[in-house]
Amino acid sequence: MLERHEMEAFLAVASELHFGRAAEQIGVSPARVSQAIQKVERRIGAPLFERTSRRVGLTPLGAGLYAEVRPLYDGIQAALDRARDAAHGVGGTLRLGIMGALGHLILDTIDAFTDRHPECEVQIREIHFSDPFGALRAGEIDVAVVWLPVREPDLRVGPVVVREGNVLAVSSRHRLAGREAVSLEDIADERVIGVDRPEVPEYWEIAHAPRHTRSGRAIPRGDRATTFQEILAAVVTGPEVSFVSEHAKDFYVRPGITYIPISDAAPIRWGLVWRGAGELHRVRAFAEAAEAVSLAKGIPQE
Repeated sequence: MLERHEMEAFLAVASELHFGRAAEQIGVSPARVSQAIQKVERRIGAPLFERTSRRVGLTPLGAGLYAEVRPLYDGIQAALDRARDAAHGVGGTLRLGIMGALGHLILDTIDAFTDRHPECEVQIREIHFSDPFGALRAGEIDVAVVWLPVREPDLRVGPVVVREGNVLAVSSRHRLAGREAVSLEDIADERVIGVDRPEVPEYWEIAHAPRHTRSGRAIPRGDRATTFQEILAAVVTGPEVSFVSEHAKDFYVRPGITYIPISDAAPIRWGLVWRGAGELHRVRAFAEAAEAVSLAKGIPQE
């Protein structure tokens, strides 16, 4: 049987592959981490890590142990969190994942939640569209605000909190820059900046950036981007364009970039998403506050 500090040391070193960073992660000295790992290896009877002067790596035995122990440990921690929530009500810290400036659009939801549950602190963590669900699945955040739909079996979808238009970002020198509005048919003559990452489901990207017009014409993809700043940099230099959410025209005003409404694009819906397993009371409470705010604002949920 491993003691808790030994298990934490093993998991920290296995995830960081660095004794110093592992020590910082669990708040002890590197010497304590090294001693704990040595004890674990003596109990098992074989090395779990390959150590050189330049790197630390998992042995096959260590990798196998990590793969089995990590979810068990996380499950225990989640169970303890749920028990504490049930015993003491909604408290602690809610880690909320936000893309870019969207936090400004849900301040009323955050305020409603903290008014209801003043013992719970909301921490904002940035997430990127190039990996929309990774931080949730890794347990780095508790709930995220992402555009919908989300069709992931392990994730639960909550209320729609923002509904806004889909607009086109173009260089101010672009041929469409002077238009009051464009259609998807207009965009089919352009190259749209895309996302090419395995973490991004195709259905999810298409919901924000359609690949076909209403008549069936393909909307071609051009260069790839992984952050919104990369998109803006590519747009301003042209000639490629990008679908962006309407709030970009208020929060991402840039010299050389024009935002044009898309007349026939479906609206962008942003909703809450969290892990289905180990749901915390504070996550459910945040979803209830968000639902109340959305209902008061008349935001359609479909």
